[in-house]
Amino acid sequence: MSYRYVCRCCGMKIVEFDQSAVNEVQLGLDSLTPEERQHIISKEQDGDTVIRIVCDYCREAFNQHPELSLIGSPLQ
Repeated sequence: MSYRYVCRCCGMKIVEFDQSAVNEVQLGLDSLTPEERQHIISKEQDGDTVIRIVCDYCREAFNQHPELSLIGSPLQ
């Protein structure tokens, strides 16, 4: 089982950690509110934990083209 960070916009895998090597406190996940956890973290059937964030590429695209962050954008 692993913690896998993926971009919530483009789906690119950013990084993956074995759950035996790190824990939620080390990853800072314990500081999320219940609402943030529900929005950002999901469990897959195989037991992996997926954390959805925005990758650097998509963040840069949003910074350069703010219109992309509108609801309904192909990147969301």
